[in-house]
Amino acid sequence: MHLQGGLTVAQLQTRSGTAPTAGLTERFRATRALSEALVAPLSDADATIQSMEDASPAKWHLAHTTWFWETFLLREHGADYAPFDERWAFIHNSYYETEGERIARFARGMLSRPSLDEVLAYRAHVSAAMEPLLEDLQHADLIALGIAHEQQHQELLLTDIKHALFQNPLGPAMWEDASPREGGDLSQPTDDQAAADARLRGGSEGWHRHPGGIARIGHQEEGFGFDNEGPAHRTLLEPFALARRLVTNAQWDAFIADGGYETATLWLSDGWGWVKDNAIIAPLYWREGEQFTLAGWQPRDPEAPVTHISYFEADAFASWAGERLPTEGEWEAIARGQEGAAAAHDAAAGNQLDSAGPVQPRGSEGLFGDCWQFTRSGYLPYPRFKPAAGAVGEYNGKFMSGQFVLKGASCATARGHSRASYRNFFYPHQRWQFTGLRLARDL
Repeated sequence: MHLQGGLTVAQLQTRSGTAPTAGLTERFRATRALSEALVAPLSDADATIQSMEDASPAKWHLAHTTWFWETFLLREHGADYAPFDERWAFIHNSYYETEGERIARFARGMLSRPSLDEVLAYRAHVSAAMEPLLEDLQHADLIALGIAHEQQHQELLLTDIKHALFQNPLGPAMWEDASPREGGDLSQPTDDQAAADARLRGGSEGWHRHPGGIARIGHQEEGFGFDNEGPAHRTLLEPFALARRLVTNAQWDAFIADGGYETATLWLSDGWGWVKDNAIIAPLYWREGEQFTLAGWQPRDPEAPVTHISYFEADAFASWAGERLPTEGEWEAIARGQEGAAAAHDAAAGNQLDSAGPVQPRGSEGLFGDCWQFTRSGYLPYPRFKPAAGAVGEYNGKFMSGQFVLKGASCATARGHSRASYRNFFYPHQRWQFTGLRLARDL
């Protein structure tokens, strides 16, 4: 998944050639409604600001996802449809060269107009125009794609506005209520931290063990999948183990207390340079005993998974712990239940986005939810991967350089928008997303 504000070629085709058609109308309506519920607490000013080039304003996400429906469905298939405002394509296009010129990405936050209310009116207009197309099976693949696209931007909207609000020294809350949202696997560890640490460092009860051998990874199921998830292929795994739990805030506090950010030998060379150049001393959004959330500054839960860390930090922590990061093949093999007799892990479980509220990692035994998990695998094409022909082929393959694969979905990922083969990817210094880590070891 390309989480930088644009639609990838991975989102413009399915591996199976057919998308699930059941419930598309309900899914479309629910997705559109959730996007609007997410911005309900925001003022026009909140929805306009852009805190860095990696992020986009909340109202841009609302408008860009609407531009998708207008451009790729209504323009071609809507009966007598006319654009809501022909000028808006220039400001709401993301990366499509074939769709013409567009505003520079870093300038999206300079757009005080259209207002948030005007963008919401645009959404209502386009949603109404889409209704006649929703039951037409010839559009099912593209509609399923558009739903997945908007769900991606829901996650981006949450992480981008969190970064924007964090810039305010008043620490404003998007939602005042910091209590956990209902839904999903919310189980918390009941043992104390010492026991949790012992379980993490050794013993079969703290690890998923895999005997090694040939594993088949990549998108293999019926239904929707992005092209960067395939083709399915074989990979050779040596015996390994994957931690059952994500690394916690308390464990990260121990890393800091032991001089983790001051010990050059723990860090990759580029990572050590990044630490020094940017005076990094803790995960993003941390201060003494607290962390910034979408409910403002909150006491930091020592048992919750650490999040908002970079690949550099994840790798350094693994070195400090005497372990390593998993490969994406290892992570996927465990997610598919290939470690032995255990059943496959439920991608729909865990702490993921169900409704509008202050998303926050809480921790569970599941592999999915809470945090995207770094692997040490570079984001590269799988064997036999070929970009699609034509305009859609320009987007995904050209990003397969210099980034690392993450697996598992986060607390801000729309529920049902994760699977074992899903490949998220970021540059090694980026950490404004809900990124964490799960350790691995050789057996």
